[in-house]
Amino acid sequence: VIMRDRCRNVRIEEAHEHIFGFTCMNDVSQRNLQTRDRSGWFRGKSLDTFGPVGPCIATAKDLPDPQDLRIQCRLNGVTVQDSNTRHMIFKIPEIIAFVSKQFTLMPGDMIATGTPSGVGPIRHGDVVEVEIEGIGILRNPVMEEQD
Repeated sequence: VIMRDRCRNVRIEEAHEHIFGFTCMNDVSQRNLQTRDRSGWFRGKSLDTFGPVGPCIATAKDLPDPQDLRIQCRLNGVTVQDSNTRHMIFKIPEIIAFVSKQFTLMPGDMIATGTPSGVGPIRHGDVVEVEIEGIGILRNPVMEEQD
């Protein structure tokens, strides 16, 4: 979810008014940091090149029902995740309302809404594709960091 404007303490029923649009995100995680490091989730998801987004922004007008979109992830052409946004644990307006109670959201801020089941390890040379109906395909090669 990409935010349209500055907002805080957004009510669930008003959340859609604050959405600019939607895009795909590859929610990359370094699992050993998440499980053994005190900074856990923060550092394990915040390394260089983690969290790529794209391939474009579909505006809120382009996607009248973002809670009914097929979402898939492919690893080297093999489907490893296949779900629909209607299965999200928390709906987009609920997420925006909750997050905006914690801090002010600014124009262009992005909220990652979650990952369907089917996550797994990736290795150097792999290609990961995240596809959301109505948005497109985000394609990322996996490369080990060079010193």
